Amino acid sequence: MHGVTGPDEYNTVVNNNTFTNLMARKNLREAAATVDFLRREKTEEYAELVFKTNLKLAEVDDWKKAADLMYIPYDEKLQIHPQDDDFLDKQPWDFENTPGDTYPLLLYYHPLVIYRHQVIKQADIVLAMLLLGQEFTREQKKRNFDFYDPLTTGDSSLSVCIQSVLAAELGYEDIAADYAAYAVLMDFADVGGNVKDGCHMASMGGSWMVFVYGFAGMRDHGGRWSFNPRLPKVLTRLRFPLTIGSCVLQVDIKRESATYTLQKGEALELWHEDEKLRLTGDSPSATRPITRL
Repeated sequence: MHGVTGPDEYNTVVNNNTFTNLMARKNLREAAATVDFLRREKTEEYAELVFKTNLKLAEVDDWKKAADLMYIPYDEKLQIHPQDDDFLDKQPWDFENTPGDTYPLLLYYHPLVIYRHQVIKQADIVLAMLLLGQEFTREQKKRNFDFYDPLTTGDSSLSVCIQSVLAAELGYEDIAADYAAYAVLMDFADVGGNVKDGCHMASMGGSWMVFVYGFAGMRDHGGRWSFNPRLPKVLTRLRFPLTIGSCVLQVDIKRESATYTLQKGEALELWHEDEKLRLTGDSPSATRPITRL
């Protein structure tokens, strides 16, 4: 895709942003799958859709073809996903000689200076690896994280929470804990010096994600609820409830084990690491050991 912008505000109007192309591919496939489902299972709703939108099945076929042909950038030499077509050709930002009091960069440097360098305001490829984790191998995630994390400035309150989640997934315990502390303290410690203007609500949501997606390792890919808990040394226990459909699940994680309890609902299937669990009213709880990376 040409002339697009991904999540990162320090690299705008670029060609083939990997995040954007991946999301576009997913949207096309989901839209086509939805139409196919309605056509098979919900004929009245499908007829209404066709009537209101003048949808042609040939259009749906085109969506599928476009998704299959979507270009996803990948650099064979570095074995990473370039953030966009030109990112790897840019000059690296001179972090070593950038004064600490000149962050966030956008307040001290002209955008056209920033846009010419390898420097990132907020998670971009790293965010894609969280939202579409099934599209990357573990080795790709590690190489991508190792490349992009040092280039990310922390100038956005929306970034450290995502970086923490991926660091936890990859076993970078200390990095995950440091980013988690930064995310939680964004407003409590007035990290940005702007709490007087209001709280960072999206960052607060990101702090919740740090614990649930990061340290509890929750993922939901294709309706498959899974947990890969990894508590950092600074935590001895993590417990929280989750509403999943009509069910309420309590997750209780300790250093060596995780317990899943169905508090409401008839039955719920989930995965702990590579083991499938089924919780029911007759057997509402399961405790399993945590395998270290």
